[in-house]
Amino acid sequence: MMATAAHTAPTQITASVPVLPSGYQKVASPPDARVYFVNLRNGATVSNPVKVVFGLSGMGVAPAGVEKAGTGHHHLLVDVAAVDANAPLPANDQFRHFGLGQTETSVELKPGTHTLQLIVADQNHIPHHPVVMSERITITVK
Repeated sequence: MMATAAHTAPTQITASVPVLPSGYQKVASPPDARVYFVNLRNGATVSNPVKVVFGLSGMGVAPAGVEKAGTGHHHLLVDVAAVDANAPLPANDQFRHFGLGQTETSVELKPGTHTLQLIVADQNHIPHHPVVMSERITITVK
């Protein structure tokens, strides 16, 4: 791992609103909620498979589809530059869902530089209000 690294530009995210135009009331996040990478740091050099451990404080984890106050489930954003805070997160190779309540994963990434970020979403994969999102980090896969 590198000791220091250049700052990684933050993801562009739309302003979160508490109620969507459809009338959907977004789930409120606890004021002290924080999501973070337990085992990775900005500038890290890693090998495949890349182990990613999700850290969460100030709220709990519940599977997708389960409505429980103060909880959500993890999503790993891989090379994502922009997020709509007021829509369900897509499910694809860039937006990886952990709807069973998982708190870690191993991913295969092409050799090179990648950005990673965590975001917590509600039972319908919609980010909380306010959004609970980690720092966006850059890693290099050997």
